[in-house]
Amino acid sequence: MEKEIEKRVTEEIEEGKPFFPNHFLKEVMVAFLLFGFILTLAVFFPFPFHEKANPFQTPEGIKPEWYFLAGYQLLKYVPKVVGILGIGVLLIILFLVPFLERSPERQPSKRKFAWSIGIVVIFFALLFTILGYLSESTKTILGKKYHFDLKGEPHKIEETKNK
Repeated sequence: MEKEIEKRVTEEIEEGKPFFPNHFLKEVMVAFLLFGFILTLAVFFPFPFHEKANPFQTPEGIKPEWYFLAGYQLLKYVPKVVGILGIGVLLIILFLVPFLERSPERQPSKRKFAWSIGIVVIFFALLFTILGYLSESTKTILGKKYHFDLKGEPHKIEETKNK
């Protein structure tokens, strides 16, 4: 009898306990306890409501990440429909450049059409990104303060001296 019990124990140790249901049920119980704890915190300490968001008005000072700044700034200069369609057309043109370029040259440096379009796109992307970064901010340039308005135009801030 004693050998039989010892044999079962050694078999259980060698085989281990099965994942389902032993370990699985423990994990499910811990998950439910954690969910209950978080739910209890949410009920007793709710997040306060603020004013309702207006989806048609962007709060002041909100800017997208740097890689969207060019498109965001472009939308300030043109009507929204034109800007969105313009960006879409620009992306389509960039996609079609390899098909529109009919030069027999395989050397990239000799493909003038593709290079000219690429340089123009990079120039305007950098320009609008810089304007987007500067817009709606105050910067000190060469010791003088400038405020950049919504479109990125600088306005010198006159400092008043109190005597």
